[in-house]
Amino acid sequence: MSNARVEAKRRERRNKAIADGWAQVRAHTVLDHLARGASLSQESADGWAVVTDRGVVTPNRGRDAEPGEWAWVFAHLLLHLGLGHLDEDRLTEAEAVTPAREVDPVYAAACCVAVHRFAEAVHVGTPVLDLPELPGTDEFALTRAWRETGVPAPFADLGTGRPCLALAEPLSRWQLQYHGKPDPWTERFARGLIASATEAMERAADARGQTRHRRALGEWDRALSWFVSSFPLLGAVAAGFTLVVDADVVRSWDIALAAVDAEHGEIYVNPAADLTAEEWRFVLAHEMLHAALRHDRRALGRDPYLWNVACDYVINGWLVAMGVGELPHGVLHDQQLTGMSAESVYDTLTTDLRRARKLVTLGSREAGDVLGDWLSEPDAVRRRSSKRSARPMPWGDRAHGVDLDEFYRRAMTQGLEYHHAQGRGLLPAGLEQEIRALDHPPLPWDARLARWFDEHVRVELPVRSYARASRRQSATPDIPRPGRVRPEGLDRRVTFGVVLDTSGSMNAELLGKALGAIASYALARDVPAARVVFCDAVAYDAGYLAVEDIAGRVKVRGRGGTILQPGVDLLERAADFPADGPILIITDAQCDHVRPRREHAYLVPRGARLPFVARGPVFRVA
Repeated sequence: MSNARVEAKRRERRNKAIADGWAQVRAHTVLDHLARGASLSQESADGWAVVTDRGVVTPNRGRDAEPGEWAWVFAHLLLHLGLGHLDEDRLTEAEAVTPAREVDPVYAAACCVAVHRFAEAVHVGTPVLDLPELPGTDEFALTRAWRETGVPAPFADLGTGRPCLALAEPLSRWQLQYHGKPDPWTERFARGLIASATEAMERAADARGQTRHRRALGEWDRALSWFVSSFPLLGAVAAGFTLVVDADVVRSWDIALAAVDAEHGEIYVNPAADLTAEEWRFVLAHEMLHAALRHDRRALGRDPYLWNVACDYVINGWLVAMGVGELPHGVLHDQQLTGMSAESVYDTLTTDLRRARKLVTLGSREAGDVLGDWLSEPDAVRRRSSKRSARPMPWGDRAHGVDLDEFYRRAMTQGLEYHHAQGRGLLPAGLEQEIRALDHPPLPWDARLARWFDEHVRVELPVRSYARASRRQSATPDIPRPGRVRPEGLDRRVTFGVVLDTSGSMNAELLGKALGAIASYALARDVPAARVVFCDAVAYDAGYLAVEDIAGRVKVRGRGGTILQPGVDLLERAADFPADGPILIITDAQCDHVRPRREHAYLVPRGARLPFVARGPVFRVA
């Protein structure tokens, strides 16, 4: 075997030992929280290994060692980070940074003593050093003493390098703005200690047969409990949600941080996401606002993912303004969009679709973090096939009369009252407006259509005239009273036009609801007839029809695409149609670009989106 192949095999064996040692460290709960923010460098260092303040661990890849020895070395370096030995404030307090931006060896030796004292309780790997009896003094006191007397010989080589601590180049302003400031190592260390203690207690309870939890409580559980106990605005909403923490589910759905299903009252959490407690509060508040404000039902024909992105911008702006938790790194936020509604933000995003498509929500790039019936069919089937929690929803079963919208409405409006009553501070105007709007839901489509008729189909009321005696006063024929007289030409003036899409794609239910509403409102306003034009590929002038007979004259012709503009032009040019007569266009939105030049409105199915910007009101038939 050639020397090159021997050297290659030796290098492969060394690298494998290093990787296995790192894996052993990751298997320890406390150290794993630190290792998530650290990384192994492919370069080689002197001694055993060196760690920087950014968590870059550089091992000596030319050293032959066992995985257990490498695990001990890596644990030593990670504990340096966890104990804050490279934190800027500690280095400043100990005056441990030399003019060449190197760590003072005396300070590093004192820190190694502190690490070895703690490592006795960690028990990871095989020690590579023989430890003397360690003093009980803290790092700062040892540093001050050893600077005067020198580092004693038994403690001079307690580290994994000479020294084992190093400083990386400071981050530039651009890097801080783009990457953000990383979590302090001491916070990661504290989370690891909490998780380790929780696991120990659960194992002890399980050994006694007292455990009731299927999984260990995480930061997300504590964050959700915080809303119930300490944040009245979302407390009632939080009490109604279940956290689904399933690595397989979030992996298959490609959920980056979290997603919400308002219909089932579930928030899907990615347990692999490395967030602080404050960041989890932000994420859970974000998802609960998505559900409570029913963003899953307000797309109304818009692109679902871009609508999700627009809602993310608005919600994140509110949470930042209120100071709820901390904005996680990479989450959508733009100060320039402050105060804008989700609809306005959506319109802004559509001006640059290429850039908007690259924006990432808390969920997946394909479906966003708002799950609902608007998903594509494969996603919907996949969601229905997932395991649901057995806990009953707080709003019960809507099939038995309990309304999900009513639950969210009550939870948010009562939360708003408690928030103000307890003096929890001002809320963003947009959020408060949306919550109050929940208590005053928009009028249904048929009521808004009736208002449109009242505004544009003006009926002149009959007047009183002595030219005709009142027939209701027969008991007193000697007293003259005026009768009701209809103005001349009233039947000719009061009417409206209907352009009706009769292509094969039209839904019979839509036709029935729309034509029934038109007939009832027209009859109530004494409109005898409407001018009707049927359209599919061409326009068919049906002339004036009695409003109650329109439905009986409709014939769906099934000729594919719909061209409505000729029908509108026909009405606008008709000599027997009033110049101010409004036009009602009934279509399934699968039509051409329509440009009416007079008052008009559209009746479309709920969820449908016109292929152009409508200048008149659009009534969505539910």
